[in-house]
Amino acid sequence: MLAANTQGSTILVALGGSLVPLPNAQVLSPDITVNAGNTVFTVAAAGAYEISYHVNTTLSLLMGTRLVINGSNNTGSTIAPIVSTSRFENQIKVALPANSTITLQMYPAVLAGTAILVGCGAGASLTIKRLA
Repeated sequence: MLAANTQGSTILVALGGSLVPLPNAQVLSPDITVNAGNTVFTVAAAGAYEISYHVNTTLSLLMGTRLVINGSNNTGSTIAPIVSTSRFENQIKVALPANSTITLQMYPAVLAGTAILVGCGAGASLTIKRLA
């Protein structure tokens, strides 16, 4: 499964974190669905998965990124920079139970703010691959 944001969306990043919409270039497998906001991906089949993401912003920001799996922040996927950056990427392998939900989230290191994703390319993307 692949989903991306190629339109340069503006994300108001709240203190608790904000979901990154991935409305473009979606290639969904039959066992992965997405909600109407293009923010929550549901994996129907249990198994081992490799999940990767990329987020590219127009300016360097003191913000972090992470995956939220079944409502919990995934520590292994978290990028918490100590200096401002405009590129975030990570990859994890995880065992998922059936009907797991996965979201990509940005969160502020200190204060809420605004992030503008790069347009005309992959401002953000999420890939989910079933391994077994």
